[in-house]
Amino acid sequence: MAGTPLLHGEFGSYPARGPRFALTLTPVALHVQRLRPRPEAWPQGGLVPLAEVSGCRTLRSSSPNDSAAYLCVYTYPRGRRGSRRRAARTFRADRAPDYKENHAEAQRWATAVTCLLRGVPLPEDLEITPELLPRPPRLLLLVNPFGGRGLAWQWCKNHVLPMIAEAGLSFNLIQTERQNHARELVQGLRLSEWDGIVTVSGDGLLYEVVNGLLDRPDWEEAVKIPVGVLPCGSGNALAGAVNQHGGFEPAMGLDLLLNCSLLMCRGGGSPLDLLSVTLASGTRCFSFLSVAWGFVSDVDIQSERFRVLGPARFTLGTVLQLASLHVYPGRLSYLPASSPASNGPPALSQPLPRAASELALAPAPASAPSQDTHSPLHRSVSDLPLARGADFPPEPQLDPSPSPSFPRALPPLHLSSSPPCLDRGEAPASPSAPSSLSPSSKSQTSLEPGASPVSESPAPGTRHGPKDDLLPPLGSPLPPGWVTLEGDFVLILAQSPSHLCADLVAVPNARFGDGLVHLCWVRGGVSRASLLRLFLAMERGSHFGLGCPQLGYATARAFRLEPLTHHGILTVDGEQVEYGPVQAQIHPGLGTLLTGPEAREPQLARGEAWGPKCGTVPWGGGKA
Repeated sequence: MAGTPLLHGEFGSYPARGPRFALTLTPVALHVQRLRPRPEAWPQGGLVPLAEVSGCRTLRSSSPNDSAAYLCVYTYPRGRRGSRRRAARTFRADRAPDYKENHAEAQRWATAVTCLLRGVPLPEDLEITPELLPRPPRLLLLVNPFGGRGLAWQWCKNHVLPMIAEAGLSFNLIQTERQNHARELVQGLRLSEWDGIVTVSGDGLLYEVVNGLLDRPDWEEAVKIPVGVLPCGSGNALAGAVNQHGGFEPAMGLDLLLNCSLLMCRGGGSPLDLLSVTLASGTRCFSFLSVAWGFVSDVDIQSERFRVLGPARFTLGTVLQLASLHVYPGRLSYLPASSPASNGPPALSQPLPRAASELALAPAPASAPSQDTHSPLHRSVSDLPLARGADFPPEPQLDPSPSPSFPRALPPLHLSSSPPCLDRGEAPASPSAPSSLSPSSKSQTSLEPGASPVSESPAPGTRHGPKDDLLPPLGSPLPPGWVTLEGDFVLILAQSPSHLCADLVAVPNARFGDGLVHLCWVRGGVSRASLLRLFLAMERGSHFGLGCPQLGYATARAFRLEPLTHHGILTVDGEQVEYGPVQAQIHPGLGTLLTGPEAREPQLARGEAWGPKCGTVPWGGGKA
């Protein structure tokens, strides 16, 4: 049961003369009630949902006379304005006269919280020991330092890496230097060393990773490695779908990044459907988002010159494209999905809330960093020690106690060749594991023998991957059972996840692993005002309820798109590809996406409790 108490105990606070608390741990939350000096019936901040917790660990005072052990819980609650702020809650285990017993109690609580976060079952007798926890998962982080108007590295260093360290995850970080760099890297990786590959950028970097994995000779094994995305780009469509899957309210900017980071730290995966897309030249690539033609692809590519505006570039691009609305003659053919439940337009029981404006959430663009503070490109960092960010409140002046699951922390990162030194009286911003770092170091990531990740040539099409058994050769007649639509179109969109970008829900009923291609189109003859209303309603996923006669929808297992005009823009996952006929087939669950646990009920209001469902890839189930 979600509200069943698992642990209950009395703790002091830090400093030692503060109030005392009664803590109760349930599968979904940590309940905190003040006991002394005056009990509170409804204490402020007394409910800490585990969905807002990144990690938990034990600490020890640097004073040899202090026999207490300390339990520190790292949380990211929402403030009054809805934005998340990091907060560390520290409780003092001091009921026993000696440190050993107090540490055992604090460790018991820390292990229980970590097990709940990672989806590890607790024993029925509640004999909770650190041995319940498997080894920390090993993640490869790929960061595009130029993403998010140049804020990607800053956000990664100040927010993502501290949270990963708080969660006790092991990681190696590489900054990409150029286009297709990530694709080249994953083609030569020893995948047995990793439990997941996570991109810190927009959707484009993950596109490179997915196609690089499927371009390996061992693609059948390579594609099984879980992949994840932490949004620092402009569109962030996949992150928007992950955010909804996790039960969080719609978000953009830094809030979306923190939400997805929380979900990733908890582990758990979902099947990732991949579209095998064959272009006019016969080149094949794989898509996890969408294939677009017409208005959507025009906005995506034509707004590239406004990239400095961040997500606002899509708003400006939409306005400009509406002013010069184009109609494209074409032919759309598709193999309908066999499931009767997939017929008809998608609908929501109630519209989703709108995401807060990115213009209100994003910080001002940072000025160009000086040469002595900017970290070099193409660098590998293992379990990076971090400098305290401006948003981080001071921590208790404690030394972390060593344990198998919670390694001793290191001091802040110094971007110089001299090694960092540890001051016993200084507490680090977040726990982290030992590492060595030189700013001139190249990638230390292990490669397969004979593999070279460096290449300046443009990436070719994917040569390997599953066979498209539903598709005849491009240009050949289609088999029976296909449906064909021909005429003038304003846009055609073949969508896999629910979101077109972080704040646009194109297909509200799409789910990860549903095995469907969601086809949406708008016929010619739609007015500019009607098209604008469709996109405004798409922010809440309610556009199919407007009754627009030009809007169409169907689910399919394969499709073919044949533009009947010589000029236009065709995109795959936001990347422009060669223009001409294209066809694609869905491969259900071919990959695995790190999504965190699925919320029991999406879009829960603050204060409501939710519990994790077991994902297909809970953390700790990886290779030893």
